[in-house]
Amino acid sequence: MVGAGAAALGSAAPLHRSFPDSEIKEFRLAAKLAVVNLTGEGHQDTTVWAYDGTVPGTELRVRQGDPLRIVVNNKLGVNTTVHWHGIRLPNPMDGVPGLTQPPIRPGESFTYEFTPPDAGTFWYHPHADSLQQLGRGLAGAFIVEEHEPVAVDRDLLWFIEDWRLDDGGRIAPGFGNRMEAGMSGRIGNTITVNGRVPYRVAVKAGERVRLRIVNAALARIVGLRFEGHRPVVIAHDGQPCEPYLSEGGRLVLGPAMRADLIIDMDGKPGQTYRVIDDFYRDLAYKLVDLAYGPERPTRDHPPSAPPRLPANTLPEPDLTAAERHEIALQGGMMGGMGMMGGGMGMMRGGTGMMGGIPMMGDMSGATWAMNGMSMTGDGQPEIKPLITLKRRQCCVLALRNETAWWHPMHLHGHSFRAISRNGKTNPRREWRDTVLAPPRETVEVAFVADNPGDWMFHCHVTDHQMAGMMAVLRVA
Repeated sequence: MVGAGAAALGSAAPLHRSFPDSEIKEFRLAAKLAVVNLTGEGHQDTTVWAYDGTVPGTELRVRQGDPLRIVVNNKLGVNTTVHWHGIRLPNPMDGVPGLTQPPIRPGESFTYEFTPPDAGTFWYHPHADSLQQLGRGLAGAFIVEEHEPVAVDRDLLWFIEDWRLDDGGRIAPGFGNRMEAGMSGRIGNTITVNGRVPYRVAVKAGERVRLRIVNAALARIVGLRFEGHRPVVIAHDGQPCEPYLSEGGRLVLGPAMRADLIIDMDGKPGQTYRVIDDFYRDLAYKLVDLAYGPERPTRDHPPSAPPRLPANTLPEPDLTAAERHEIALQGGMMGGMGMMGGGMGMMRGGTGMMGGIPMMGDMSGATWAMNGMSMTGDGQPEIKPLITLKRRQCCVLALRNETAWWHPMHLHGHSFRAISRNGKTNPRREWRDTVLAPPRETVEVAFVADNPGDWMFHCHVTDHQMAGMMAVLRVA
């Protein structure tokens, strides 16, 4: 099945524009089986599903405002699609089968056409049988560069993926395990950065690095500490923010979340410094070593203050005129052992039973809900929208997490401001497309519903998404 569309989204630009072929930058991606080495020399290779046969898939790097055509060819034996995560694009290009497009069937292709309105760090992945397809390797980075280069010595990408491998190096079966789905999701036993189990990242004393980090894991939340360094956050989820030092020296990213950092490499030549992931208490591990070469520093004096990225053009929500909608995140296992609050511990006060959740249609696999409604699997055009908004309406979503588990909540087609947590104003009010809702807490986000269509809103712990924590927000 072949589809096409075009857009340039912005405050004054129309959503759909036509461009002559000579102006359109074209890419081709093939989803197919591949054999790769994830764990290093001397270890078993792994059969994966991959874009263009590599893990992660081909890095798509374009310039802000460039019109794109991306032809996706399905060489797998199952239906698939591609979702362009975080990019504000026309609804028909969003990659949700049954909602925004027909599935791409085996042996067929689909043509995506859109113009990225925002510079930043994004990524792409399937939205069909998401748990298995993403868990088997279908994911890649999508970088939209600013019109003017940022003043750094290097621009690096860390694309973090979390795999569950058996003793033979194969991807372990068991996707969709109901017990895991009702708790933290499918946490793996092997973490890769840019497709390999990391060891050392070579750096030079005195250089300034822009580090783009993508958490492409199914369920793992990471909390990164950079020993001996003070990374400055300059963007979240592709959207620039006022530069700041991460709270407590730790950068927390849930699944699907991204951050751009400026790191001045002011360590000593010949030394190594660890980057630790210690989000899960008592389960900390070393992600990588920053390994300095023996060379003299590249500059005699520290660089000036970290650069402030140029802001993207997004419509500013007017909170005084905003509609307010409360969304209760519900369900899951309420007792027994599990990861909560960043640690392993006993959850008290629960029965260990799945909550009783009203379901719509064939929802036999649902263990999660929003406001009592569950949506499992992929897009379902007949499902009732959780919320319907008029186009250009300002909206506040109050996400009340009534569960014992963390939920990174992602809205398609829009970016939103993170405005509060537990009633306390967030002074940074940064833009995001995925917000992490801790257990038993409430987070509020605000946005302008300026992009018409039926848009997915779901938890990006992929087990939670597939088992019911997914809904449709309609902008009409």
